[in-house]
Amino acid sequence: MTTSTPVTPVAAAPTSRRGPWPGLLGDVVALHGRTYAEGWNFPTSFEAKVATEMAEFFCRYDPARDLVLSVADDDGRASASLTLDVSDPELAPGQGHVRWFIVADQWRGRGVGRGLIDEAIAHARGLPLASLYLTTFRGLDAAATLYQRAGFAITHEQAGATWGRTVVEQRLELAL
Repeated sequence: MTTSTPVTPVAAAPTSRRGPWPGLLGDVVALHGRTYAEGWNFPTSFEAKVATEMAEFFCRYDPARDLVLSVADDDGRASASLTLDVSDPELAPGQGHVRWFIVADQWRGRGVGRGLIDEAIAHARGLPLASLYLTTFRGLDAAATLYQRAGFAITHEQAGATWGRTVVEQRLELAL
């Protein structure tokens, strides 16, 4: 089920949505691909990784547990998104995975990302979960600030090329 609620207006008022909708997968994959190629020189293999993993998630999406949040512009394209994956059979019992969090430039610094994170954490607290985790990399300072303010803490860091280029990868966790 898709519901729309207005988000604080800026230049044009975005619309927040819950749940997958036609075109969301492509929009989120493209936004990740462009953002990380331009800002971090990530190769197209990163975009393919996002597409593969997100498509697999959409095929097993469980609306009773999982949460897909997005913000669409007036043109109907997603310009911000966050997924809470609880249905992954490889997750530890009682754990949720925050994935594919991205906010397009026009919404950064306007509370859109904070709203997505807050809504995902509120959803997680309504489930029988003990913790949430996410993976990111050092250098995403605005996102790091959001995660820290939400209560996430770095539990592991190491150099790695999970995203197609060597960066200092980080795992953050939040006890619920």
